[in-house]
Amino acid sequence: MGIGLVDPILTKISAELDATPSETMLLFTSYLFVTGIAMFFTSWVSGRIGVKRTLIAGLVLIVVFAGLAGLAGSVDTIIGLRAGWGLGNALFISTALAAIVGAASGGARQAVVLYEAALGIGMAVGPLVGGMLGELSWRGPFFGTSALMAIALVAILALLRTPQLSPAELAAARAQRPGAFASFRALRHPSLRALALVAVCYNFGFFTLLAYSPYPIEAAANAAGKHFGAHELGLVFFGWGLALAVTSVVVAPILTRRFGLRPVLFTMLLLCAASLAALACFVTELSALIAIVVVSGLFLGVMNTALTEAVMEATELPRSVASSTYSGVRFIGGAIAPAVAGPLAATAGAAAPYWLGVGAVLAAVLVLLGTGRHLAHIGKH
Repeated sequence: MGIGLVDPILTKISAELDATPSETMLLFTSYLFVTGIAMFFTSWVSGRIGVKRTLIAGLVLIVVFAGLAGLAGSVDTIIGLRAGWGLGNALFISTALAAIVGAASGGARQAVVLYEAALGIGMAVGPLVGGMLGELSWRGPFFGTSALMAIALVAILALLRTPQLSPAELAAARAQRPGAFASFRALRHPSLRALALVAVCYNFGFFTLLAYSPYPIEAAANAAGKHFGAHELGLVFFGWGLALAVTSVVVAPILTRRFGLRPVLFTMLLLCAASLAALACFVTELSALIAIVVVSGLFLGVMNTALTEAVMEATELPRSVASSTYSGVRFIGGAIAPAVAGPLAATAGAAAPYWLGVGAVLAAVLVLLGTGRHLAHIGKH
């Protein structure tokens, strides 16, 4: 919820803090970039202090930095605070995936569906809550995120059980703890490296849609003489997130079982590219923009689940290491998109960021084609 909570207030922050769209979109870049870099080390951190302590540390950082962002007086201050927020996010998200995979009784595939379901539902509800709070003040969603993460912190403290290990099991676990650079070394594995490149390119397109779309939607609404504030943007991205949640949970497992992981990845990437191309073509049409954004969630939900599942099946590496490595490159790809979209739109027109997103997603298709021999084994069972 915390990721999508801020999306509906981007244009409001631009107006009230006298910031350009390029500056405001850096709220995503600082957050995602620090998240991505830190995720390369989260498996090492969790190996040293344990999964539960890592989750708690991440949540505490998010509560503090999100709350401070709500008190900030300038966009530059918020950008800096979002970096600290991103560090907490890194500790929490990649560790949560490994924890869910380890704790779920249905195996890795069902655990991934649970994880992506939680992400999808959060991304759906987040913009809705953010839009409602944003109508009161742009500060509201930041305080809302802090409150939500405080609830999550209490839930982890109260509900997450740490398994009791015997001295022999504890010694074995310590011997298998990943090193500080285990996630970087993991990229030597051809399968994981290939999927990491796919993730970078795909998430460039994903976060172009998520972080940039509020601006053309608002511009199209103004041109049509309609008011389109935080609440309306929240409703749009609620629809997008709801579509993403439904397909990640219900549709993705059916498609991957019936057709296999690689065919589903190819198909969804092409549909994502088509969605971005449609946004570029109809960048001044309000109704078309809203419809395309919402429908794109259907494809993105399937893609997220299929790609995460492929990563967890691609290697025999410890799940915490695979999770940290994949999550790191995933968010770095997302971090680049908002930093590029603002300046590109200002110089080349409103459609240009979408066309660049199309190119990035098609590059992911080419990577998937070119590395087929390394990925032939995924989804075989």
